[in-house]
Amino acid sequence: MSLPRLVVAAPSSGSGKTTVATGLMAALSARALRVSPHKVGPDYIDPGYHALATGRPGRNLDPVLVGESRVAPLLLHGASGADVAVVEGVMGLYDGRGSSQEGSTAHVAALLRAPVVLVVDAASMSHSVAALVHGFATYGGVDGVHLAGVVLNRVGSDRHEALLREALEGRTRVLGVLRRDDDVRTPSRHLGLVPAAERAPEAVATVRRLGELCARALDLDGLLELARSAPALDAEPWTPAPVPSSTAAGPRPVVAVAGGPAFTFSYAETAELLTAAGAEVVVVDPLRDERLPAGTAGLVLGGGFPEVFAEQLSANAGLRDDVARLARSGAPVSAECAGLLYLCERLDGLPMAGVLPASATMTPRLTLGYREARAASASWLGDGPVAGHEFHRTAVEPRAGAAPAWSLQQHSAGGRTDRWAEGWVQDGVHASYLHLHWAGLPGVADRFVRAARSLRVAA
Repeated sequence: MSLPRLVVAAPSSGSGKTTVATGLMAALSARALRVSPHKVGPDYIDPGYHALATGRPGRNLDPVLVGESRVAPLLLHGASGADVAVVEGVMGLYDGRGSSQEGSTAHVAALLRAPVVLVVDAASMSHSVAALVHGFATYGGVDGVHLAGVVLNRVGSDRHEALLREALEGRTRVLGVLRRDDDVRTPSRHLGLVPAAERAPEAVATVRRLGELCARALDLDGLLELARSAPALDAEPWTPAPVPSSTAAGPRPVVAVAGGPAFTFSYAETAELLTAAGAEVVVVDPLRDERLPAGTAGLVLGGGFPEVFAEQLSANAGLRDDVARLARSGAPVSAECAGLLYLCERLDGLPMAGVLPASATMTPRLTLGYREARAASASWLGDGPVAGHEFHRTAVEPRAGAAPAWSLQQHSAGGRTDRWAEGWVQDGVHASYLHLHWAGLPGVADRFVRAARSLRVAA
């Protein structure tokens, strides 16, 4: 299938990828183009800004979580009806899982056969930029990577720009030059940028400024020409195809999915898979909604920053009680990271839903990385193996006797493999720090909805 597309990458984090990618999306959208936004890896925050820039769901492309074979189909699914797809990379171009390049921006760019634009923070260099770009263009760490141009970021003056262009002349195409401008920076905290949902309408204004900046600073025609040079993809769009159980007689079971500022970490495909499996998906905001939707027979609590909203979550006793009653009924409940914290008895000393015999606290330690997991207890989620991702600065202290959700493993330096138990399985609740991408787990949404339907029938 033919789809104009390009990947925005960088030598390292902090070079300006998000500024350029989001601004490019907004600038192209302002030209009345339908732009499909994508993000490499398990990052949930950047896609929120992408969605504001394009009016379409921001979607993730992660070969570690979904497998190589699904990356191009997921791109085509998300880009249905779009004029161009813009894919923002992760970390440095060749930085992948552990010591490998699996899951790196280069890995995804090669799978998509998409040209790469490198965003270079040029604030402290002149002719050295040529050596840096040459190194990235010729490194060869991943076959099929085509570095087609650069965007120079944080350029200080006309003289500085002239020096940079002179160094790159005849070597690499310069597709844009951004001057230093702290006014368009987005605020950050312990896990990266502050999610767009927490900053509305300020985030809308930020994205608009990024679009205006990139419309002036980038060669939009040149970037579109580059995107249109991408070859056709030998793949069909992924689809959350209906499964046999979705045709079962009777009303569709209601599955509540947590949203709002405290629960911003989710993949768009999760709701699509639940709907295809026969559920009626309803978004609930635990900060504002005092009750679960009528007839709720299943609950999905994704990730986010509940620690930032702990007082408000605790004050919403009505919803906390509803969630506890649903969990005690045996209904399927999927809780990842923030969802796990919300189901604990306490978070930083404040009462939560009280479903799990545990308390959670913020810590100074960042836990980050991909994990390999197998089910440690039987549940609707299945018996694995699965690939997941952890990203948090909290710790949970369980009481003895809890049934763990996962047996996790991680390959460490020196060939050592670390293994440990994590999470809870309790009645229909599956709670864990592990983030999963359900598009990479065929059958999970179907099993979840079948469990919800069974609960509804029993009721």
